[in-house]
Amino acid sequence: MKNTLLFCARVVASLFPVLLIVICVFSVSPIYDFSSPAPFSGPDIYNPYAGLDTSVCWKRANFHTHTRVDNILNECPEYPDVVLRDYQKLGYDILTFSNHNQLTVHPTDSTLQVNVYEHGYSLFKFHKLVFNPKRMMLYDHLLPLFVSQKQWQYDYLSRNADFIVMNHPDRTLHTTPRSMRLLTGYRLMEADSGASTDLLHWDEALSAGHYSYCLINDDCHDSGNHRKIARRCSWLQTPSARYEDLKHTLLGGCFYSMRIPDFGDGDWDVKYAENARLPRIADIGLRADTTYIRLSAPARIEAWGQDHTLLAETTGTTLEYVLGESEPYVRYSAFFDNGVVIYSNAFARFDSSTAATPYRESPHSINYFLTVLFNLALLGIIFGSVLLLRRLFAHKKLKS
Repeated sequence: MKNTLLFCARVVASLFPVLLIVICVFSVSPIYDFSSPAPFSGPDIYNPYAGLDTSVCWKRANFHTHTRVDNILNECPEYPDVVLRDYQKLGYDILTFSNHNQLTVHPTDSTLQVNVYEHGYSLFKFHKLVFNPKRMMLYDHLLPLFVSQKQWQYDYLSRNADFIVMNHPDRTLHTTPRSMRLLTGYRLMEADSGASTDLLHWDEALSAGHYSYCLINDDCHDSGNHRKIARRCSWLQTPSARYEDLKHTLLGGCFYSMRIPDFGDGDWDVKYAENARLPRIADIGLRADTTYIRLSAPARIEAWGQDHTLLAETTGTTLEYVLGESEPYVRYSAFFDNGVVIYSNAFARFDSSTAATPYRESPHSINYFLTVLFNLALLGIIFGSVLLLRRLFAHKKLKS
């Protein structure tokens, strides 16, 4: 009995060094020297809605959807055909399936196939949507404490895919203002993903001169649950739901995002009816240095800018804001009485003679000294943990 208890104690004691070994193996990364962030500037104003045609209907989309898959890691009880039908009944025109580290086949129409997956099993929920990957990366940092670890993932993933979305920063642990000021390589951000509607993390990145579009999604894990489905979406001006058209629109910015209440609170008839008559953006754009938004129904409209500053607000259907020469960007939010919230993409200063958009990847170089030091420290922890394991079980052998 005593030997059994001692053996069990050693097994329990061995869990800690084993955990350390696993964490260290999945922490290997270069360490970067980041360039100093700088706000947007330039003689021109980028208009993501330059190609807007108000005679064309917006198409409703959700790009972050989970389904049942045929393996042990299931995050959703419904298969893709059921999920697709559930979304179509609520008025969605476009749906892509983004299961973790797995490409999911469109259940009804191969011409609408979009190859996208959600990367990451991080304990901090540091996840990314990877569109049209050349190869799938299974490696992930279990505890991405350092900005360099996150940046390495964006660098690798963006080199091997068309573009990357930063997923749910509001729900990602250890999302710091510093990380938002430094990270680059993503083209879109799920800026509204938690309880707040202030989009603080997006503003932190925009204020540092890191341009991205706001693409909010359900991140639905159960389409049969009224609380999980049709809570967020984006409205795109795209001729079709085919990938090349979606890619053109998502990288061009002619879309807006929407947060939606759980209409009916379980009464599906109410949910269907309210989702069929959502408010919308009737017009949005730029005249000279004046940005403007016009809505289909009255709302409280806010204009937000540098350092998460409220620049202007009004109640009605229209708001205009003149972007001064020294002001880096402006974006709009609209709050409707029924609980719907609309977010526009940002109008930002840039120089059109040198770039097509304000998007830029800030230079970051490998600090070889710190990289060697960091990874040697990981190796030292692994070596020490192995020695500890050997000592625990060698001691058992001597006693026996």
